[in-house]
Amino acid sequence: MRVTEYVTFDAVGLAELVAKGEVAPAELEAAAREAADAVNPRINAVVETWPADDEPTPGSTPLAGVPFLIKDIGVTMAGRRSELGSRLAAGNVAGADSALMARFRRAGLVTFGRTATPELAYSITTEPVLYGPTRNPWDPERSAGGSSGGAGAAVAAGVVPIAHATDAAGSLRIPAACNGLFGMKPTRGRVSMGPDVDETFSGLAVHGSVSRTVRDSAALLDRMRGPEPGDPYFAQQPSRPYAQEVTRHPGPLRIGVLGQGWGGRRTSAPVADALARTVRLLESLGHRVTEAEVELGADWEEFVLANARLSTANLTASVDELAAAFDRPVDATTLEPATLAGYHYGQRVSGAQFVSALGIRNRVARSLARYFDTHDILLTPTLPELPMPLGAYAEGAEALDGLGWIDRLNDRSPFTMAFNVAGTPAMSVPVTADAGTGLPIGMQFAAGYGLEGRLFRLAGQLEQASPWSGRTPTVWAGNPTRA
Repeated sequence: MRVTEYVTFDAVGLAELVAKGEVAPAELEAAAREAADAVNPRINAVVETWPADDEPTPGSTPLAGVPFLIKDIGVTMAGRRSELGSRLAAGNVAGADSALMARFRRAGLVTFGRTATPELAYSITTEPVLYGPTRNPWDPERSAGGSSGGAGAAVAAGVVPIAHATDAAGSLRIPAACNGLFGMKPTRGRVSMGPDVDETFSGLAVHGSVSRTVRDSAALLDRMRGPEPGDPYFAQQPSRPYAQEVTRHPGPLRIGVLGQGWGGRRTSAPVADALARTVRLLESLGHRVTEAEVELGADWEEFVLANARLSTANLTASVDELAAAFDRPVDATTLEPATLAGYHYGQRVSGAQFVSALGIRNRVARSLARYFDTHDILLTPTLPELPMPLGAYAEGAEALDGLGWIDRLNDRSPFTMAFNVAGTPAMSVPVTADAGTGLPIGMQFAAGYGLEGRLFRLAGQLEQASPWSGRTPTVWAGNPTRA
């Protein structure tokens, strides 16, 4: 299969070709490798590839035979490097498949490489010292977002139609917004984090994916969801597969709009214009859309402080474990300034402060739940600005302490973190683009706990009403002259 043909299909479409015997998984893998070779020198999204050892049965699942990439953190593949984007873990080789990797194999995905992540997924831009910066395919001088920036850039540029991603503060929704993709952050407990941990970042982090079509994300979440033995809790299983929800009508929804974040910087004019256009689209589809006042459940400063304490305490424990495992020092030779600052800040977080931060997590979850008692959906911009220039996040980072770094991330992304704290599902949808630059602008839609089905129904409707699949970036595997 030619790359120019390969990139016209989404994952479900490719799997259908495999099921019909029109193409073999090995041919798709070869096309994906050719696509990576064409675009990766310009975007630096894929940090390693290898010969795939998966042998899926054609037609066995809706994704059987589809080329796939995993993020360099959160999932491990036996015999393959897992370096977490950090010099501290450089050269680490996984001894076994993680439980999630086993699910990817059972889904029939053909995993042939890993994508870039910022160091220990501790940023919302992907510019690690270990790999160098990942560039946005729409404008290579801009960030691809993070922490799943490598996944976002690879999918947007046509290397694969869908890729693994994680989200602890917006880490899959932000790259989805920056790269013009769909990204669903599932409910806490929807996808198991086990068996090595019961929670990651105290329940803030979840597994998911970024994709070019809604149905691909739905199909993959159907294969990812469900508990592992010993999980402390899990979300109730949906009444029907998510793949079926995408084509169901959502009905008229009560949608509240929050145009300015609870804290952080103001929404820029291009994003505010995109939000207004999205509201008009929703109204034309029969939804009731009103401005909303949404109580966060905590003052912004209190919210940021609690997240800093939870994030840095978890970071410190992870860094100590890695340093002991690889017999490496914890200093500027192994960690970047922001990560090292977070490590030292986390060392000073007391047990009482940590428990207090969990109390803030509970207050936020309860407050947002009250909002969803009277509304079906909350609409916000995913980000308040267009994708940032590379290097912008790192400016002055060496002068920040651990709290200062978390404050910076929340300032730049004031809409996403609340739903990690509350554990509720939220998705970024590439409904529109900036009229001036052509850069994609993501809109975030959130729903109550366990209601991914409602979001998938709305996303499917939006995809039909305002298709985005025809928009392709500057760096695109399907156009050799641009790649």
